[in-house]
Amino acid sequence: MPALANALLEALRNHGAREIFGIPGDFVLPFFKVIEESKLLPYFTLSHEPAVGFAADAAARYHGGIGVAVVTYGAGAFNLVNSVAGAYAERSPVVVIAGAPGVNERASGYLLHHQVRTVDTQLAVFKEFTCDQAVLTNAATAPDEIARVLRSAQEMSLPVYIELPRDMVGAQVAPVPRLPRRAADPEALAECAEEILARIAGAASPVIVVDVEIRRYNIEDHVAKLARKLGLPVVTTFMGRGLLEAASDVVAGTYLGAAGDPAVTKLVEDADLVLLLGVILSDTNFALSNRALDPRRTILAAGREVQVGHHVYRDMPLADLIAALDARTQQQIQHPRPAGQGMPYPRGLAADDRHIVPSDIATAINDMFDRHGKMPMTSDIGDCLFTAMEIDNTALAAPGYYAGMGFGVPAGIGVAATGLRPLVLVGDGAFQMTGWELGNCARYGLNPLIVLFNNCSWEMLRVFQPESQFNNLDDWHFADIAHSLGGVGERARTRRELAGALERAVTRRGRFSLVEIMLPRGVTSDTLARFVSGFKAARERMAKS
Repeated sequence: MPALANALLEALRNHGAREIFGIPGDFVLPFFKVIEESKLLPYFTLSHEPAVGFAADAAARYHGGIGVAVVTYGAGAFNLVNSVAGAYAERSPVVVIAGAPGVNERASGYLLHHQVRTVDTQLAVFKEFTCDQAVLTNAATAPDEIARVLRSAQEMSLPVYIELPRDMVGAQVAPVPRLPRRAADPEALAECAEEILARIAGAASPVIVVDVEIRRYNIEDHVAKLARKLGLPVVTTFMGRGLLEAASDVVAGTYLGAAGDPAVTKLVEDADLVLLLGVILSDTNFALSNRALDPRRTILAAGREVQVGHHVYRDMPLADLIAALDARTQQQIQHPRPAGQGMPYPRGLAADDRHIVPSDIATAINDMFDRHGKMPMTSDIGDCLFTAMEIDNTALAAPGYYAGMGFGVPAGIGVAATGLRPLVLVGDGAFQMTGWELGNCARYGLNPLIVLFNNCSWEMLRVFQPESQFNNLDDWHFADIAHSLGGVGERARTRRELAGALERAVTRRGRFSLVEIMLPRGVTSDTLARFVSGFKAARERMAKS
């Protein structure tokens, strides 16, 4: 019989975990010892718990398994709250493992260090943004609890919480079973698929809109295949940007409503049937719609539920639905509009001495991709993410809905830990929060390329409230600090310097590369300018209604 800690690690690996991110602390030290000595999964320690959660989240988004964040009780776990909340909002299966006071300590009658109100306060907090929880105080029931929680993480694509008392780490337990996947009811699935296909066949101008769940459930290729069979164009949402990067023949672009490409906006808003696959109905995805989604012309498949007009099919996994639709589509259903042919993105940056604006960065990156191949990306929130909309459609992890700052750099470290070399887009405000995690790259041989938008400003806030002086930030000279963190930094002020710095960074290996791009305050990407204009117009319409 294995020790509980070993059984837990084996179960994590069997359920798709490929690495662990964490920070040790006294209540979790015994578990960290097993992590290190067992070598069952590679581990990466970072400097502050929010980054642990962001890294685990991004790793899960990229390799399609589960992310793992290991922290200590109280002071560690509560630092993890924001990043796990973001993972919940954006449907990312992060497994939180918190070391905790031992079973005997809990019954001692003393208030325990790191404790807040009661010993179970931490559990109560995490119940708010995890879909399943287990406190492993019983060796007999622990394996089944672990199995249940890990299945929930996979099936719901949401975070889960496991609390491991430190005196239970060595408890002898049975191996953790692998519970069977809960599939859709065959009769309900058949009825649902047939109803959807009938609606598509009867539509004159249908369109497919995809969002993050198609990646969470590893069905991007299946969705692309289905779109080709149906002969339908596919549009990504704002937070689904980067999906179907290898299917430019079906992807028509990214839907941003009033802020987006007019042709893409028309494609969605004039459609007489919109098939929403894995779509989160959030304000960042649809607040700038010129026309609200009409349930009579909408099919929504997300969160293990399918709504066809006013009909609801529950317990309907998205992967099962796509497979059923594919199996029943014997030949292409002809529609008058062709599938998407991809979107043109700016290229050919003039390497001159003019100052840089954000859309120049997108152009320079597209030029770099042409020379060296596309790179997977992570982005923080802010104009860096809106600039990403002007970059070639390549894999992207970003907090497009939750919109929490500080994601970009630790997410890039999480992606790098999976074996990829990411391009990280981050603003100076977000970099002040978590950019220092780059100091951990050297220990693990990670070499991400970071593009830092430095306008000495919280510019995303300034565009909505330009009169406020609190949006001003100081110049921290981040490129100068890169060397002390184990990397190489360059500052670019002109388009010529930008092109040269990117070329040197992309060919550099062995250390992280930081390109700090100095931008004038008050200048945004073209996409953000359209977004702000659309947002203000929408707000004015609401005020008049």
